[in-house]
Order: sequence, then structure tokens, then C-alpha cells
Amino acid sequence: MSPRRRLRSEPGAVGSDRKSGIAPIIPPDARLLILGSLPGDASLAADRYYAHPRNMFWRLLGGILSRDLAALDYDDRLGVLAKARIGLWDVVASAQRPGSLDTAMRAVETNPLAGCVAGLPHLRAVSFNGASAAKIGRRALAGHPDLALIDLPSSSPAHAAMSIAEKAARWSVLAQCLDRQTPLAATPPDR
Repeated sequence: MSPRRRLRSEPGAVGSDRKSGIAPIIPPDARLLILGSLPGDASLAADRYYAHPRNMFWRLLGGILSRDLAALDYDDRLGVLAKARIGLWDVVASAQRPGSLDTAMRAVETNPLAGCVAGLPHLRAVSFNGASAAKIGRRALAGHPDLALIDLPSSSPAHAAMSIAEKAARWSVLAQCLDRQTPLAATPPDR
């Protein structure tokens, strides 16, 4: 495990960890970028996006792509995403956070999202996996009116207020991002 991804204590912070995210996985021809907040402890330990077995990310995205992504090994999942022109990253580069809950994040350092999207000429939309990602990401991308910004309910098992069917219905809007013929409109931020 690289030092950047290792869970580590912040100097002087008693009982809390400073955690750094996972490197972006973004094909140069990406049409859709899905941004989470900061990977949970299971994902950081595995150095893989959405590694917690109860996280619904791979099932939700698999439904959009008509592929059983959850049944594939991680590298094959990433291959399917690359072919579909979908990138993965997070809005948070590092934060002080005991455990995995977004609500516990403190001293947040964001990733350079504006620079990232500026280097993706085919990008049509950025979606945010969860309210924390949307709050931070919308602020960082406010100067990019040409992108559709889409708030999604979190795929995390911690967000149990919505059924998987309700989440799937809300996530289905991502199919439009991949269809070149469909015009996109930004979704208003969730309140």
C-alpha cells in the first residue's frame, strides 16, 4: 500500500485519523465523471473504489450499463467503465475522519476538480454520489456552467433512508449522460 493511501494519524490529533483518497480512474475520453466524497475505510484498505460489500455502487451503475458489475473482478469493472467512458474520483483529497462516515469529516482538503474537468474535452456531466460529495463538488465546479451537475442519493449502506429501487430510479438519469443524442440539464442541488 502506498504511503499516500495508508490510514494515518494527523500529528497532534488524538484519536482521529487523517485519511487520503484513492487516485482518480478517468479515461481521457470520459463523458461522465462520478465523484464520491472520500472512500470509506474498507475501500481505502483495499485501495479500490466502493470496496465495502454492502455499498450498492456497482449494482446501481451495473443497472445503468446493463452489466452485472458486482459479479466482475475489480479490474474488469474498471474496464467496463473505461469502455463506457465513465471516470471515478472523489471531491475530497484528504480529511480528518474517524471511521467512514462523511458527517465525521473535518479539516477537509479538496481535490483539484476544476483543473480535472478542464482537461476532459468530452465530459458532459459530473454526478455526485451523496449529499456531502454534492455540497463540496458543486462549490468546486461552480465556474463550469457547460457541465450538467447531477446529485445522486448515496450508494453507501449508511444511507438507508431510501430503498435500492428508489436509488436505482434516481441513478437512471446517468444513462442520458452516456447517450450522445440526449441533451443534458443540470439537476438542482438536493436540499
